[in-house]
Amino acid sequence: MSLPIHPIMQQSFAVIDREIGVHNFSPTEYAIVRRVIHSTADFEFKELIEFSPQAIEAGIAALRHRVPIVTDVSMVKQGVASLVTQTFGNSLISGVECASVALPGKTRTETGLMQCWQQFPEAIYAIGNAPTALLALCEQLPASVSPSLIIGAPVGFISVLESKVTLANTPVNQIRVEGRKGGSPVAAAILNALIVLAWEEESRGDREK
Repeated sequence: MSLPIHPIMQQSFAVIDREIGVHNFSPTEYAIVRRVIHSTADFEFKELIEFSPQAIEAGIAALRHRVPIVTDVSMVKQGVASLVTQTFGNSLISGVECASVALPGKTRTETGLMQCWQQFPEAIYAIGNAPTALLALCEQLPASVSPSLIIGAPVGFISVLESKVTLANTPVNQIRVEGRKGGSPVAAAILNALIVLAWEEESRGDREK
């Protein structure tokens, strides 16, 4: 069963298709980039989003296997909750909501995310706000069990570039937004696009049975 697309989103996608210009994205990469541009109205993301070789395939497989999804903050969680509910029903956890107080020298989000990693090391991790949480997660790699996918899209000025460089130097499957840009809407858009791709693949498999 196909997921419904709101007419305004369809119209917006058509505008992006006309205006994006020449690119070398694969169809699945473009589906993700287009959704981010739709969420931000910022075509610069065409130059900022990086995919590791197996990132999209790993993310789709994890979603279809109902692997938990861990977000750094509640805004990313809320941004994907509707599609998660409509499709695979993965457990959806916000790191910051898992920690009532921060450990000494840590942020609350970092503290909660590390608690999630100890419980769900194989999860999909979507970071749209907290570079300290992304750095802490990267420090656990390589581990015997690694995340299925890390979406690294924190935004801001402090530790943001460092966290993204650190992620880039890990072997984990990743979709990364370079530079200072990113944010919760961007992380949610990447994850929502992956959910749609996974659902389309699941639906094709059902039709072929």
